[in-house]
Amino acid sequence: MTHARDTENTTVNLAFPITVDGTEYSSLSFRRIKVRDQLAASKSSASDEEKEIHLIANLSEVGFDVITALDIADYVKIQEVLQDFSSSPRQPPGS
Repeated sequence: MTHARDTENTTVNLAFPITVDGTEYSSLSFRRIKVRDQLAASKSSASDEEKEIHLIANLSEVGFDVITALDIADYVKIQEVLQDFSSSPRQPPGS
């Protein structure tokens, strides 16, 4: 699975495409996380796992059921993308 990234969005190509409610998903695109997204996810569910799934669904503008249908290998790659979003960009030495 690969992913393409620009400054605001990342697209993850799914190694295991899925079909949910008649729509096929071979990739998912994510926008960067805003504080309001984190707050909305925190209010939406009780468990940390469900909060993360709601956050991913919100950032990719798909339903909760789409994210829960993902193969675990694709889900782990998406988790890595979210971690990258949360990291500060590296500054070149001397900046």
